[in-house]
Order: sequence, then C-alpha cells, then structure tokens
Amino acid sequence: MIAVDPYSMGADPPDRRFSLYTWSRMTDNSNVMVHRLNAEGKEIVLVGTAHVSRDSVRLVEEVIRAETPDTICVELCASRHQALRQKDRWRDMDIIKVIKEKKAFLLLSNLLLAAFQKRIAKKMDVTPGAEMLKAIEMAEAAGAQLWLADRDIRTTLSRAWHALGAWSKAKLVFQLLISMGQAEDITEEEIERMKRQDVLEALLAEVGRSLPMLKTILIDERDRFLAAKIRQAPGTKIVAVVGAGHVPGIKQHWEETIDLSALEQLPPPSKMSALLKWGLPGSIVALFIAGFFYGGQDAGTDMVVLWSACTGVLAGLGALLALAHPATVLSSVIVAPFTTLHPMIAAGWISGMVEAFSRKPKVKDLESLPDDILSFKGFWRNKVTRILLVVAFTNIGASVGTLVAFPVIVKMLLG
Repeated sequence: MIAVDPYSMGADPPDRRFSLYTWSRMTDNSNVMVHRLNAEGKEIVLVGTAHVSRDSVRLVEEVIRAETPDTICVELCASRHQALRQKDRWRDMDIIKVIKEKKAFLLLSNLLLAAFQKRIAKKMDVTPGAEMLKAIEMAEAAGAQLWLADRDIRTTLSRAWHALGAWSKAKLVFQLLISMGQAEDITEEEIERMKRQDVLEALLAEVGRSLPMLKTILIDERDRFLAAKIRQAPGTKIVAVVGAGHVPGIKQHWEETIDLSALEQLPPPSKMSALLKWGLPGSIVALFIAGFFYGGQDAGTDMVVLWSACTGVLAGLGALLALAHPATVLSSVIVAPFTTLHPMIAAGWISGMVEAFSRKPKVKDLESLPDDILSFKGFWRNKVTRILLVVAFTNIGASVGTLVAFPVIVKMLLG
C-alpha cells in the first residue's frame, strides 16, 4: 500500500518540492489513496480521488506519468464519458420524451446531484470530473487504452429510483434541494476529506439512514461492478482512477466472482409494491361504492367531492409552488382526482405535458441549463427544470391529498 496526498490528510511534508506521488513513498499514512492490486498476471494501481479536488488532478497526472500503464481505467460509463467530452449535449434533450417515459423525477434528481457537485467545483475553482478528464487526456497522449469501468449512470439511477416508493422519492428530491444551499458552506479542506467517502454517499448520508437501499445501489453495487470491470481491463500494467469512496469496496470484492449482468438489470417490482399500486385505488373506489350503497346519494357525493377537493387542490398547489402556467395549475386540479385512482397515470405527467406545451423550452434554455442548475432561482427560471419541478410537485401534492382524504372518507363511511 502507498499513502498518498498527505497534505490533505494532516501530514507535514518537508516542502512543496516533492510531488504528491513522491512524498507518498516517503511517509507512512493510514489514509492511503493509492493501492496496488494483482489479478491474473496484471498489476493494477488503484487511485482514489475526490471528484472536485485540484490535488486529485495533480495526483492522477503524477501516478500515470510514473507508472506508464498499458491501460487507464476511469470511473465513467459511456454516457458520462460523452457528457464530459461534449458540453453541449443538453441541446439534444427532448423534455416531452422524458415525461412520456416517466423519467422526470429521475432526471430532476440527476440534475440536483450534478448541481451539488458543480457548485462545490465552482467554489474550489476546478472543473467537475477534472481528474477523470486528465486521465482521459493522458491516455490519448500516451497511446494507452482507455477503459470505462463504471455501470451506466442511467441504470444506476433507474435501479435506485425503482427501489423507492413515492414518498421516498419525494424525500430524496427535497433533501437534494436542501443540500444545494449547503454546498456554499463547504471548505476546500472538507472537500479533500471527501477523499475518504464517495461524493454521492456524502450528499445522501442523511437520507441514506432512512433509505439504506440508496447506499446499496449507488455505492455498494457499483463497488462490485467497478471491481469486476477493472479486473477485465486489458494490459499488464493498469492505472484505475476512481472516487475514493469506492476504494474500500473494490478491495473488499476484488477476489469475488461477480455477475455483471445481474447488476445491470432492473429488479422486478415487489409483490407489496404491486399490491399497494393497485390495492389503494381499488380500496378508494370500493369506499365510494359503499358510501353510495349504505349512506345514499348525498353521502356518496360528499365523499367524492371531498376526495376531489383534497387531491385536486393540493396537486394544484404543488404546481403553483413550481410557478407553473395557469393552464397547468388548472389541469392539475382537474386531473388529480382521476389520476390518483388510476395506478398507471400520474397527475404530474399530465401537468408536465401541459407546462411543456404552454411554455415550450427554447434552445437558450437548453444551453443555459448547466449554469441554471447551480441556483434555486435558476431551477425555477429555466423552462426545462421548471417542467421537472411541475411534474414532481404536482405528484407530491396529489399524493398528500390522497393521504389526507383517505382516512376522512373512511370516517365518513363509518359515521
């Protein structure tokens, strides 16, 4: 094992004439950031980095120059690699398609995560993922093979999203929104300490205590995936650049036989999830029928009116909080009483479509998206992110309305 980056770990270097990599060979430090592993005749130099750290960029460059590897592995998938290299990728986004494919919540969470990292990087005056870009550039310059070792980000987020219920999703989005403001209070020393844990894990730590499935999918599963992919990398000398939070997990799973195909599949919905998905709307409809049958037309009508008022008004309030177009707010109020009784349709999807047609995003909205997501004001100002907020807040409002109305109509029936 080789201890690296003692400057950020509290060690006292003799002077700055030593490189991080050279100094790492001269000190004994328990917080090691570079490790040597072996697999089937290959030597792997595993480098743990902070994704928004200047010293991490410097460390990656020094390690690669010193090791002259045949292959350089990076903690990127094909889509994230493309995103790093093609900054104008947002122009190709089809927001209508995102809503139709029921991925609005997923995209919003992804943008919030990106915003948190970009805000820290801007504060530290570095480019997000700069150490990965440096590794890519050095692979190209040296003629080394580039090996993308991470699971597709869409698969990772889809698996995480699939594992969460409606309330857990809402909790996650609100936690991410809150964390945007916290990014301003993080110092460079704290960023360097993030070398000891993954940025995602640090950001989702509080949510993860009540949603352990997030850590399992975002961190633990990817540890196993990265370990297997790095072992598969070609060449005899390999440098693998990963977030420091993944290093312990990669080492832990290094000798295991890992089924990558199983980690790339979306798990089927649980029986309990399916039961709630269909059972709750069915129960509500049954209550309406019982209300008309036992209480008469007036009682049944009162129950329906109460249900419509609670779900419609709160869904409309959610859209209003997202600063939606008046037509969007009205559509939310109208459709929520019906969509809450249909497990395959959500009020937010309809309100999002109405918002997209009422205030169609322009090219400038797509171009300014990377900058707009850095602030609360930008999230609400940009037409793309506002549509996503409309979808999320309308669905949350309709869900709250369901929880408020359900016990009341039960009480009305029993009364």
